[in-house]
Amino acid sequence: MGNNTEVIKMVEVRLENLTKKFGDFTAVNSLNLTIKDGEFLVLLGPSGCGKTTTLRMIAGLEEPTSGKIYFGDRDVTYLPPKDRNVSMVFQSYAVWPHMTVYENIAFPLKIKKYPKDEIERRVKWAAELLQIEELLDRYPAQLSGGQRQRVAVARAIVVEPDVLLMDEPLSNLDAKLRVAMRAEIKKLQQKLKVTTIYVTHDQVEAMTMGDRIAVMNRGKLLQVGSPTEVYLNPNSVFVATFIGAPEMNILEVSVGEGYLEGEGFKIELPDDIMEALRNYIGKTVLFGIRPEHMVIEGISELAHMRRTAKIKGVVDFVEALGTDTIVHVRFEESIIKVKLPGHIPLEIGKEVSVLIDLDKIHIFDKNSEKAII
Repeated sequence: MGNNTEVIKMVEVRLENLTKKFGDFTAVNSLNLTIKDGEFLVLLGPSGCGKTTTLRMIAGLEEPTSGKIYFGDRDVTYLPPKDRNVSMVFQSYAVWPHMTVYENIAFPLKIKKYPKDEIERRVKWAAELLQIEELLDRYPAQLSGGQRQRVAVARAIVVEPDVLLMDEPLSNLDAKLRVAMRAEIKKLQQKLKVTTIYVTHDQVEAMTMGDRIAVMNRGKLLQVGSPTEVYLNPNSVFVATFIGAPEMNILEVSVGEGYLEGEGFKIELPDDIMEALRNYIGKTVLFGIRPEHMVIEGISELAHMRRTAKIKGVVDFVEALGTDTIVHVRFEESIIKVKLPGHIPLEIGKEVSVLIDLDKIHIFDKNSEKAII
């Protein structure tokens, strides 16, 4: 082990048709996914979507019903956890209360019967990386939540795992500490270059930390891509509304010759967009636009918009957030949220014109909820 610059060896993780059933319930359904060498991949989805079950199968804590798990070229599907060289950081920290910080970090090394001087060197290395050197003689009861989580991460990396698994490790921390720890974990992973799979239901965490995001729902993998890809090009209504805050506006509209029409509004469309909707003329589709991809005429900046459509509505509600203002604009029975930078004082009931960035709109098939454009 080198002095504070040790690079953990990299390994590709490959999941092939991975399935896990609990009785009649399918928790993970034919999952195919490759996590690249040294990649930070985030498994993102709501509670019960199968992300933690997937992580536990990779760790060896759950046995797949069918499918394969490979670390590089090695089939580890049915290997016990101790033979996989993985480390896992849990939501609950799981540090031993009767052991000092030093003893907690050293514990997996002692189990593997490392020499005493090697244990000491590795614990010192991990403690310095996590900035907890001065806490080594303390017990968990004397630590804050953030410090206990650092101990858990240090214990996970000290064995130089092939794969580092993290299951919602920051969800028990307060909001301010979560932000700080997100940055620290990401920087640590970049330094170690260890293949990391990180589970969360928090899309902000996923967007800020992941090299790629794998979005799951109801046991199925819906989309994999960089944070920018899944944000700009969601392949379904679920992904579109799960990524982004506030979530994307989704409204039912009918497709006409050169326009979309909803309750109380009509959006004129350019020829290239209409061409993509040629087979949907006369049908109902789902129209999507993110709150930040619209402005209110005369109030916010238009420079970034190349092509716009204008619709008129009435201010229904205003969320003043300080850095941003979320304006709810009503069009008869429809409401669209518009996100504007800064503090924008707008009166309820005021008529406004909303300008939509036509290069940022999304259209989804009403039945399949899959993206058309």
